[in-house]
Amino acid sequence: MLRIRYNRNLIFGLLLTAVLSACGSEKEAEDESSTPKSQPVRVALIMKSLANEYFINMMEGAKAHQLENAEKYELIVNGTKNESDLAQQVSLVEQMMAAQVDILVLAPVNSKGMLPVVKRAIDQGIVVVNIDNRFDQDLLQQMGMSVPFVGPADRAGAKLVGQEVAKYLKAGDEVAIIGGLPGAYNAQQRQAGFEDAMAESGLNIISIQSADWESAKSATVAAAMLSEKPNLKALLCSNDSMALGAVAAVRQAGRTGDVLVVGFDNLSAANDLVQSGELLATIDQHGDELAVYGIEYALQILHSGIIPENIITPVDLIVAK
Repeated sequence: MLRIRYNRNLIFGLLLTAVLSACGSEKEAEDESSTPKSQPVRVALIMKSLANEYFINMMEGAKAHQLENAEKYELIVNGTKNESDLAQQVSLVEQMMAAQVDILVLAPVNSKGMLPVVKRAIDQGIVVVNIDNRFDQDLLQQMGMSVPFVGPADRAGAKLVGQEVAKYLKAGDEVAIIGGLPGAYNAQQRQAGFEDAMAESGLNIISIQSADWESAKSATVAAAMLSEKPNLKALLCSNDSMALGAVAAVRQAGRTGDVLVVGFDNLSAANDLVQSGELLATIDQHGDELAVYGIEYALQILHSGIIPENIITPVDLIVAK
């Protein structure tokens, strides 16, 4: 499996800098008369659909980190039933507020819809770190909030996989984009990255449709595109779940090898298809490490009182060996 590394040294350099800064601030703030905490810090990790392998990997990575740092913090993990259940995720945050956790690490289902409950959590004194899908920056500013983001460069990753598609096509060839939830920041950024790569390569985007991150919806959308657009040469999917649905539609249409498909996430099933050649490429955004980055950063904020800058985490292009 070939991996093209993307800025991994930068992420660790930034984390190290933040650790040193936080430690310095904490040391200055120490007072011999202060009362030490009697219990470990309580961290809540709330994600999107736990039916998605990407978030399962995120959960497992966080649990492994907590076991190695059990003296530092306790971990509560939860997620929604599907990728778009805003009401359930709001309820999960409210439950963690009632439980009086110290830290909330959140991968939001909606970049705007989660902000009112997040503001209430911050007002309660909970340290909040945003991972995976970035909050809407304009609305954050309007609400007078500062929430650090730890997550991948979605636009750069999508451009990277889009450029891989362009290697196999010629200017003027027709391609289509199957996107995630329209209101999600990461969906918007991945679409923009695909568009960047297609514009640079002179490829013609003839259709952009949403499949809400879901495989079954993507299969339906892709099947319609393949039927209506006989000259279609590639399907650019904003996550691997949708890429799997698109591959199924391409098979059903008898166009395997004729229509290229790419994804984003490096799920195990998608990686298998990359190696077999049915999926041209995907992007690994290291979901198993992402929650750990967020937890470590939140612990630094809790102990230092300093809200640091955003951290952009690595993405890697995955193609066949």
